[in-house]
Amino acid sequence: MVTSVFIAAVSLALFWMAAFTLWWQMHAWRTPETLASTSFDRPDGGRAGSFSLLLPARHEQAVLEQTIKRLLESSHSDFEIIVIVGHDDPGTAEVAERAAARDPGRVRVVVDTHEAKNKPKALNTALPYCTGEVVGVFDAEDQVHPELLTHVDHAFRSTGADVVQGGVQLINFNSSWYSLRNCLEYFFWFRSRLHLHAQKGFIPLGGNTVFVRTDVLRDAGGWDPHCLAEDCDLGVRLSSAGKKVVVAYDSDMVTREETPGTLMSLLKQRTRWNQGFLQVYRKKDWKQLPTRGQRMLARYTLMTPFLQAFTGVIIPLNVAIALFLDVSVAIAFVTLPAAGHRHGHLRLRGRRAPRLRQAVRVAHPSVALPQAHRRRSLLPGAPRRGGDPRRLPRASGTQRLGADQSLSARISSKTSERTSTRDLHPPPR
Repeated sequence: MVTSVFIAAVSLALFWMAAFTLWWQMHAWRTPETLASTSFDRPDGGRAGSFSLLLPARHEQAVLEQTIKRLLESSHSDFEIIVIVGHDDPGTAEVAERAAARDPGRVRVVVDTHEAKNKPKALNTALPYCTGEVVGVFDAEDQVHPELLTHVDHAFRSTGADVVQGGVQLINFNSSWYSLRNCLEYFFWFRSRLHLHAQKGFIPLGGNTVFVRTDVLRDAGGWDPHCLAEDCDLGVRLSSAGKKVVVAYDSDMVTREETPGTLMSLLKQRTRWNQGFLQVYRKKDWKQLPTRGQRMLARYTLMTPFLQAFTGVIIPLNVAIALFLDVSVAIAFVTLPAAGHRHGHLRLRGRRAPRLRQAVRVAHPSVALPQAHRRRSLLPGAPRRGGDPRRLPRASGTQRLGADQSLSARISSKTSERTSTRDLHPPPR
């Protein structure tokens, strides 16, 4: 009994986790109006604000020059590019200084002198040098659309937002077996999921193509230098402070970048993100959110690493249960779609197991069921394996016979619909 309850509880928990995730990931496509509201509005040509674009770069000399060049091609009229390089990274510093010499009015270089370096420390180093009304963050390998700043500027003016989060999309989906999954994850996150978070008033911001009003960012104290997910942490703190966040996605103006080059690099990246989410969860800034619904959403989102770990542990257990554990008929039918389609096998027990197997084959042709154990008695009234021989079933013989005949009739009806009269196989014994 305890085992059956446990199996049912785990199956229902996994089902609801999958259902919630799917519902949230498809938020942008619920209605045509919702989909239309997720894009940038057309700029009206009004007064242009100013931008300070932060570009942290470490050992990025191979791609930094091209990224700066694309940013300089922006159609916006008022922006500056601040490249942050480490004092121990002469190769990247040389590329940045060369770009600043070519366009000194647009490009400046700031040196990060921290001994232990990370992205939030680099961003905080450059924050006092920002002169624009809005601070934007990009990565050194980003491909930025020339019209992006103009549309972001219009979004700030038309919505009164404190933060604007743009879209990011990975482009090398066919470079490795894991890159396609990574690209799809980015697409649904920026195209749909973040819009839901912005609507609910709680949002873990992305790491680049994010724009924050300079005074708001300074009032918040910049980025947490000790957090491994400084972008998520900033979004949680600004959400808790009641700041307005607008998310806009346009497939033509998304910032494009590539997935990590190796599987080990991807694992290190995801490990860092998961550890950062748990850091933000333990900081408990999310508890300052005003409504219970926001706090529940924050708790669920920030505990994602725990949920992923739970799923990783439970899947092998589900496989073992599906292959080796005998379960009652009721639990088997409750968990059949999940267990059958995930693992392809299911063990049924009881006196009516042969007929139930036939019913399962009719209802779920894709589920493979192993053959019944040869030593188990199938005679009516026979004791269950390991049970008391004197224990008799509760139902009377007449009731069992009627139920068996009704089930056999339904199975025969279904079987006759699926087979032709020329190729009719005898029912299994």
